[in-house]
Amino acid sequence: MAVLADWIRGGIPAETATLVTPYPTLRYSGMVPGWISGQYSRDDGLVDLAALAKRAGVKLVLDRCDGLDLDQHSVRTASGAEITFDICSIDTGGVGRASHILGDDPRIIDVRPIDRFVDQIEGMDAAKHIAVVGGGAGGVELAFGLRNRGDGALTMVTLITGKEGLLPRFGNSVRRRVSAELSRQGITAVEADAEIRGKVLSAGAAALPDIDLIVAAMGSGAPQWPEESGLACDPNGFIAVDQYQRSISHPYVFAVGDVASRQDRHVPHSGVHAVFAGPILADNLRAAAAGLPPTKSYVPRIANLYLISTGRGEAIASFGAFSAQGQWAAKLKHWIDTRWLTQYARLSGAK
Repeated sequence: MAVLADWIRGGIPAETATLVTPYPTLRYSGMVPGWISGQYSRDDGLVDLAALAKRAGVKLVLDRCDGLDLDQHSVRTASGAEITFDICSIDTGGVGRASHILGDDPRIIDVRPIDRFVDQIEGMDAAKHIAVVGGGAGGVELAFGLRNRGDGALTMVTLITGKEGLLPRFGNSVRRRVSAELSRQGITAVEADAEIRGKVLSAGAAALPDIDLIVAAMGSGAPQWPEESGLACDPNGFIAVDQYQRSISHPYVFAVGDVASRQDRHVPHSGVHAVFAGPILADNLRAAAAGLPPTKSYVPRIANLYLISTGRGEAIASFGAFSAQGQWAAKLKHWIDTRWLTQYARLSGAK
């Protein structure tokens, strides 16, 4: 979206440009737990990609990328179309890993892709006991949201964090706060890997036979098509890029977000980093379109602000070693989220 915003403000840096995306809107995943807990309506977190593309003068193709022909400089879509390019920018996100890690089970709902997840959560039958698998910030927020569902259902929630434990990339202070809040809300946290044995979900040595729904929030997996297309990828299958978000094997291909893996430094797959890297990508695409070498590189901050909603009108703030909790943090999260969405609504002409 940062690229579309740049082109709306400064014009497309080429004769033509095409956006390939499966949906005319983009759902901001950061507001989904708030929708589950009744804070937001279903469509409060949508960005109108079709309107942004129209304002930018970009051709919109509602389809899904299925692969690249790097010799012919073309994108192959799921419907079989071939779209040629001089420069290609990829921000398709990662894919869900539930079936790969846990296996097939009709109770599993994977967080990715987020639109399908929302449809499945909206259409699910009343579940008395939900297991959330994944101890990162996303899994924690979903556990809080599901415990406080906006439909008023009384739901038991178990959070299975994995062997790394609760919020493994966060400081001790915020981990203590989150652990205490989980306890206050009656959410059991199990620090073990999840496994389905037969038809029973297990966490370490503990069997959980009464689980009605399994919500998989285990982070991004890599889609198969980048490696199958011949792009250089890291050992996990993510597109290997340099400090300019440029493919290390095909310099006319750029990638950012969960589908990409920086090779010059470690940048975790996180929405925070994807948002900050967006304007950098836009600058580098503009340079590449002009035949100039890219010069901009995203350097992660030493610490970033994270705000984890508790589903009860408060949020837990984390910034490095600092943490705090309160209604003020929830109001700050709401302000940040809505401000981010409003900027794109204005660019699309909606506000």
